[in-house]
Amino acid sequence: MFIEERHRMILQQLEKNGSITTNDITGQYNVSYETAKRDLRILDEKGLLKRTHGGAIPLHQVAFGRPPGETIKDMTSIKENYYQIALKAVTMIADNDVIYLSPATVCYFMAQNMPKDKRIRVVTNSIIIAEELRPRENISVILLGGEMDHKGNCYDSIAVETIKRLRFDKSFITSAFISAEFGLSIQKTIAISFYEAIVASSKKVIGLYPKEKIGFDSVVSICPAEKLNIMITDWDAAETDLAAFEEKGIDVIMVEKNEDGEQD
Repeated sequence: MFIEERHRMILQQLEKNGSITTNDITGQYNVSYETAKRDLRILDEKGLLKRTHGGAIPLHQVAFGRPPGETIKDMTSIKENYYQIALKAVTMIADNDVIYLSPATVCYFMAQNMPKDKRIRVVTNSIIIAEELRPRENISVILLGGEMDHKGNCYDSIAVETIKRLRFDKSFITSAFISAEFGLSIQKTIAISFYEAIVASSKKVIGLYPKEKIGFDSVVSICPAEKLNIMITDWDAAETDLAAFEEKGIDVIMVEKNEDGEQD
């Protein structure tokens, strides 16, 4: 097989599956590990993909985001890296903490795995996360109100004014993308004031960022990356990207892959 044909097939597989590993390439195309790494380096230099620690992910368009109408409960299969990041984040919650949870899939996984032996007050602008937590006797929920969008979230001035009256021990946030240069970024300007208020009201800001969100920029910057105290990411995040965040004083935590393939 010519190298050009292999590269074309690698890109096709990447488009289909959303990621590819060096082990995938060595196994499917009968090449060495070094050849697989070189293939990904060449395609990365051509601007056709983005290399990660153990493989590659597609390049995203600037305005990339969740499809219209899709909510945080609509992920058809659990992405292991999202799930493991959520489990790690939950371990950082202390008894009697007041926390904020973003309206995001990784935070929905947190809501599903909240500790049962701690008293926690959760603030959220997601009706879906609030409903997930509603039956839990050890958790009280403050649902930020205002005009709700079609995904069940509130970002308007009513929610912002409520946030300004609150203080959080820890805020668990994410965004469409994050980069060391552009910071945390999203698609719509409506949420800028909302997230500025969250950061200002938080003693500690913890960013939850799977590899798919790191090193890219969306349309609107919420805040600089250094507003995060901690970033939790996964085992495949690119080391060069993480080093740039560490240089800004962010404590980067990489979760490990669950090798047995089962959720804890």
